[in-house]
Amino acid sequence: MSEKFQLLVKDVMSKPLTIAKAAFISEALEKMLHEGVDPLIVTNNGTVVGTTSRAAIAEALGSRKTSSLKATSIHVANTVEEDYTSVYPDERINILVPLLQRYKLVVVLDAEHRPIGQVSAGDLLKVLRPAGTLEDVMEPIVTIQADERAVHLRRRMLDDDIDRFIVADADEILGIVTETDVAKALYSLKDIVEGTHQDYRIRNLLVRDIMSTPFISVDRSTPISDVIDLMLKKDISSVPVTNQGKVIGIVTRNSLIQAL
Repeated sequence: MSEKFQLLVKDVMSKPLTIAKAAFISEALEKMLHEGVDPLIVTNNGTVVGTTSRAAIAEALGSRKTSSLKATSIHVANTVEEDYTSVYPDERINILVPLLQRYKLVVVLDAEHRPIGQVSAGDLLKVLRPAGTLEDVMEPIVTIQADERAVHLRRRMLDDDIDRFIVADADEILGIVTETDVAKALYSLKDIVEGTHQDYRIRNLLVRDIMSTPFISVDRSTPISDVIDLMLKKDISSVPVTNQGKVIGIVTRNSLIQAL
């Protein structure tokens, strides 16, 4: 058995980042952005009841049901998902690979089933790295036009289960737009725009208004380990891959975990 696979869950886990089910999504989003995590563990009286993610918060903020509400009035309970599983600290880390290939987060529980840690893709990639080249681990890119409406972007994310797009204008790459960008934009609008005008402003928001630019990219010849180090250092979840200046794919934390 590989020496790294002899490590235990407790050797790679990080502190559990939790939010109460009764808290507001404004607090949850601020914590995610400040801590650089997604998702957060949702608890009720100390017991894990699920997770909340930036995508779930964006969905809640963009819902017609909340069109008249500010982000400081919507509870985390409205965004709870079950995109997690759990393990115990003394299990070997090889159990984590198939779990993180299916779930975004693994919650580490003590004997009383209380959360004492968590393991994300980033935590595992600090000690386990896939072999091969970037082309072995990259995913196809999905593009969207800069002048597309943000509401159409959000619908494509939901309908096609896509969490990031390369933003293009004709053949020019302008930036990248992710679930985080959508959540931050909707959160900002909820805070500054009166309820009766929120729907109008949201519907007229364009992709170019919320995209991240410039984005960080790497050449196809870059070693996988260097890309992982870059992602962890910059606290980013994906990196576009280029060949002679043209984007040919994208490496994500999920694609790296799937390659383990």
